[in-house]
Amino acid sequence: MKIRLFVLLFLVSTKLLFGQTVSKEYTDKVKTAESLYRAKDFKNSATHYSEAFKSNGWKASLNDRYNAACSWAMASVPDSAFSQLDRIAVKFSNYNHITTDTDLSSLHSDKRWKSLMEKIKQNQEKAEANLNKPLAAKLGDIYNEDQKYRKQIDDIEKKYGRESKEMNEHWQLINKKDSLNLIEVKAILDKYGWVGPDIVGGQGSATLFLVIQHADQATQEKYLPMMRDAVKNGKAQSSSLALLEDRVALRQGKRQIYGSQIGRDPETQIYYVSPLEDPDNVDKRRTDVGLPPLAEYVKNWQIKWDAEQYKKDLPKLEAKTKHK
Repeated sequence: MKIRLFVLLFLVSTKLLFGQTVSKEYTDKVKTAESLYRAKDFKNSATHYSEAFKSNGWKASLNDRYNAACSWAMASVPDSAFSQLDRIAVKFSNYNHITTDTDLSSLHSDKRWKSLMEKIKQNQEKAEANLNKPLAAKLGDIYNEDQKYRKQIDDIEKKYGRESKEMNEHWQLINKKDSLNLIEVKAILDKYGWVGPDIVGGQGSATLFLVIQHADQATQEKYLPMMRDAVKNGKAQSSSLALLEDRVALRQGKRQIYGSQIGRDPETQIYYVSPLEDPDNVDKRRTDVGLPPLAEYVKNWQIKWDAEQYKKDLPKLEAKTKHK
C-alpha cells in the first residue's frame, strides 16, 4: 500500500511540515501528479510534484515528498527519488511501510538505500521508545496479514477476472485471515480498550480500525461506540471513524454520511458512490473529519462527482443496493 492510500489513516492533515496552509496552486499540481500516477504516467507525475514544490518555494509535505519519491522510482530516476526521501528522512519513522512499499523496490539495490533505512529505523525506534512494544509488535503482524493479501487483489483480478476461480479462492483466503485477525483484535480491545498511538504507535492504533472495518456487522456495531470515544480522547482518527460510520449505516439500511463507501455495478462493472445522505453538504462533513473533497476522493474509481446528477440517480442506486 502506498502512502497515497495510507493518507486516510495517518496523514489527513492539510498542513505542510513548515506550518503553512497549502496553497491552491500547490494543491492543484499535486492533484494532477496523483492523477498521472494512477494513469501510470510516472515520469510526468514526478515532474508535476516538482512543479508543485517549486510553486511553494520548494517546501512540501512529508506525504507529497514520499509520493514524489515513489513516482521517481517507478520512472526509473533513482537520484530524484533519493533526493525526495533524503529530505524527509529526519521526520519519517514508518520503517515497516517503506521497506515493503513495492513502488520503491527498484531502489533496494542502490548503496544509498541501506543508510537511508538505518536513519528511518532509528526514527522509528525513537518514536516507539515508550510504547507497549509487545502489543505494538503484535498489531504490526496483524497489519501485515490484513494488507498482504489485499495488495494482490488487483493483479489477480486483472490476470484471471473478477469472477474467476482464482479470485474467489483469494477472497476465501482473505476472509480466513480476517477472521483470525479479528480474534486477536477483539481480545486486545476487550482487555485494553481502544489503545492510541501513545501506546502502540500510529500504525498499531490504525490496525484496530482496519480489522474492525473488515469485520461483520455485529462486531462493527459493538465496537463503534468504543471508537467514537477513542476519537474524542485523541486515540483514533476522526477520518477513520467516518469510514466505519458509513459502513455501519449502509449495513443497517441507512444512507452513508461521508461518501466513503463505493459500490460497483455487477453488470457494467462501473463504480458509484453508495447511497449518501444530503449530497449537497457532503464536503463540509468530510472537511470536519479531515477527509478530502468527495470529487477528489472518487477519482480513485474513475467516478466524476456531480451532486445534482447524483440526487437524480439516488433512487435507482438505493434500489440497486437493496437487491444486491
